[in-house]
Amino acid sequence: MKHLLSPEDLSFQKEVQDFIDENLTDEIRRGVRLTTSSFNEKEVFGPWQAALHRRGWVAPAWPKEYGGPGWTPVQRYIFEMECGLAGAPLLIPMGLNMVGPVIIRFGTPEQRAFYLPRILSGEDYWCQGYSEPGAGSDLARLGTRAVRDGDHYVVSGSKIWTSHAHHANRMFCLVRTADTPKPQDGISFLLLDMASPGITIRPIHTLGGDHEVNQVFLDGVRVPVANRIGEENRGWTCAKYLLEFERGGGFRGPRLRRQLEDLRALIAREGIDLQGGTGIGIATRLSALDIEIDALITMQLKVLTDVQAGRNPGPGSSLVKLCVSSIRQAITSLAVDALGEKALSWEPHRPLYDLEDIHKSVPVDVLAAMPAYLDARASTLTGGTAEIQHDIIARLVLGLP
Repeated sequence: MKHLLSPEDLSFQKEVQDFIDENLTDEIRRGVRLTTSSFNEKEVFGPWQAALHRRGWVAPAWPKEYGGPGWTPVQRYIFEMECGLAGAPLLIPMGLNMVGPVIIRFGTPEQRAFYLPRILSGEDYWCQGYSEPGAGSDLARLGTRAVRDGDHYVVSGSKIWTSHAHHANRMFCLVRTADTPKPQDGISFLLLDMASPGITIRPIHTLGGDHEVNQVFLDGVRVPVANRIGEENRGWTCAKYLLEFERGGGFRGPRLRRQLEDLRALIAREGIDLQGGTGIGIATRLSALDIEIDALITMQLKVLTDVQAGRNPGPGSSLVKLCVSSIRQAITSLAVDALGEKALSWEPHRPLYDLEDIHKSVPVDVLAAMPAYLDARASTLTGGTAEIQHDIIARLVLGLP
């Protein structure tokens, strides 16, 4: 790629590299490497987000008039590639990559003026109120209800698998405001203050031992009508728009590449036979993953170009989401296979980066392999199941009935 860059692009690449050298500490990198769940904790990503915000680089995909840096697609590519390969943390996407674009597209001027600066600075920490115990893949069947009471809605129901709700001070939430023959037509999109009376959060610990997701109970929560995005009963349009950004709006290829390189280094350090492992040899599986990541980056460049041009990611985001999930699962599976019995060592303490590099005679990155593998099992379920993504691709990309 480097020989295709203009002198201006090469100068920008050097600027990004210098910024990373100045702000991405070894402590942050270690926190990223030893995080076994999908999202980093704020103590890991917070200093990095603050540095990006000071530089004006915290929201690469946002239009310049709302706080984005105004980059070209090539500059965005350079930035994402350099950060990913350097091991920078992935910022929590619920604000920057999900509700932020929705507020920009569908919000009122007052909503944009209030919420967007708080998202950029990290003052507001968002969680997503979509899935429910009876409405996951079939999200339009959600039952959380909002009843109009003057200039407020009174919201009652439950949301589940709510990532980082225990940290968040705000939630964007889908609620039912009307019973209609077509369930999508009776849904509205609300912004909730998590300090509101009537909200209860119950932790859910995942197979990998992490507390990342929760069930959130809403019992008569009063939400100002002014906190609705878009028209009443037209929230499904906002919901679909947001999901396209959730599934394809990020740039995960370089970060997966870094995870693969970290696995290579672990395999070399542990003296593992590259021809060993179950089925085909480890070396062959590493090479296959290299190729898959190259293909993913190519797909993400197309999505990135569309977003930078002001277009939403579209159904191609489902293809990106499928690839990211399968590659993540393949990397963590290979780590467990390569380590063999060593991967069975278990440490319940979280986060693992609190521990010394050698903990109970076992390297802490070895202890991270099994929790990361177990957590990755859910990646083909979260954000829309693999089956749902295949259906979207069949209908909207391939034109099948």
